[in-house]
Amino acid sequence: MSNTLISLLAFIVTLGVLISFHEFGHFWVARRLGVKVLRFSVGFGRPLWLRRGRVDDTEYAIAAIPLGGYVRMLDEREGEVAAAERHRAFNRQSVGARIAIVAAGPLFNFLFAILAYSLMFMVGITGVRALLGDITPGSLAAEAGFQQGDQIVAVNDRPTPTLDAVLMALVEHSMDGEVVEVQVRDADERLRVRTLDLRDAQGLAEDGRLFTHLGLSPWRPQLPAVIDHLQPEGAAARAGLQSGDRILAVDDQPVSDWQQWADYVRERPHTPLEVRVQRNGQELSLSVVPEAVETEQGTIGRIGAYGKVPDDLAATVQVVIRYGPLEAVAEAIGKTWDMVLFTVRMLGRMLVGKASLENISGPITIAQFAGQSASISWDAFLSFLALVSISLGVLNLLPVPVLDGGHLLYYLIELVKGSPLSESAQNFGQRIGIAVLLMLMSLALFNDLVRLFA
Repeated sequence: MSNTLISLLAFIVTLGVLISFHEFGHFWVARRLGVKVLRFSVGFGRPLWLRRGRVDDTEYAIAAIPLGGYVRMLDEREGEVAAAERHRAFNRQSVGARIAIVAAGPLFNFLFAILAYSLMFMVGITGVRALLGDITPGSLAAEAGFQQGDQIVAVNDRPTPTLDAVLMALVEHSMDGEVVEVQVRDADERLRVRTLDLRDAQGLAEDGRLFTHLGLSPWRPQLPAVIDHLQPEGAAARAGLQSGDRILAVDDQPVSDWQQWADYVRERPHTPLEVRVQRNGQELSLSVVPEAVETEQGTIGRIGAYGKVPDDLAATVQVVIRYGPLEAVAEAIGKTWDMVLFTVRMLGRMLVGKASLENISGPITIAQFAGQSASISWDAFLSFLALVSISLGVLNLLPVPVLDGGHLLYYLIELVKGSPLSESAQNFGQRIGIAVLLMLMSLALFNDLVRLFA
């Protein structure tokens, strides 16, 4: 299966699952509060599939435009309602009930993330220990005393069992420009504290290369240039490379280890590479063209081949995070809350000009990352779904008319003043909201196209 098809299928699954979960939140709470639901739709526009349920003749639809969904409820503002059913109309409900129904969509997005993270923590997440390699002389990390061989175990007393946890913690603290205490286990197994001054590092995480800007680098073991397994239908598999092949040379340059080979491939997207391999005692020559993949660091080449890690080395650098059911749920709630706060802070920084608007992504970038995560593993894809679900929940809570947050703002104003906003005020807000959404969608699509063709 091609990467394009994988990305398309992963994108459809992502939208289908997350939109359905969001709209089900509105649907479920509305039903529980006695509001009649007329239609539950995944997607907008003309229905491609439609059926009626047994309760209230509710229509369930999958529509042609998959970039959203809606739950249509009985409402006197949208048409005549029989006297016998007026008590079931949305507009007749108390302010509290309307707030609960509207807020349920974003809250179900957060609930999905909690469920996804809980499952991942119960099954077990394999991560990489935060072992440090070369430290850049004169860098912030060098000034703080970091040394090659240090393993970061905590940031400001918060345990960081994996490299990803360290990166997330440092990004958060760099956004606030804080002085951070980083606990490490040095090469002699002694616990030490390195004080990292991030007061002038607030913009260093913009391009996703905070570690490099700080002068840190992950420890990279010298692996043999031997292929362990291949991504099905990836560039390597299509070129005829096989599991167990030893890479001897590329473009007539000898290859000494896997990192040298991987770096060479990453730097040459869409460039034909002449590869000499050893297979079953014989030398073969093959041609492979790395596919171009968009990452936070820019466009890189990728062929879908993975190096063989010796068992003893894997035990040294890998760590499996696993919890019992109750602990997993607690950790999932904490992680979801952390990601909600991080997303809100990033949006706030973009609004005040402290973070680039290039961070806004549209459907093309989401599809690419969906395909990449789906190609890696089920837990990587599930983590991606959780992250996108959190982003959707936060975005929908923004106080922008048309979005759930805009409706909630109207209801809060109604609570304060004791009566609803006038229809003219609401209509004016709707027009502003539509304009804001169109601008955001245009910006997101523009960023997608720049990344695609840059």
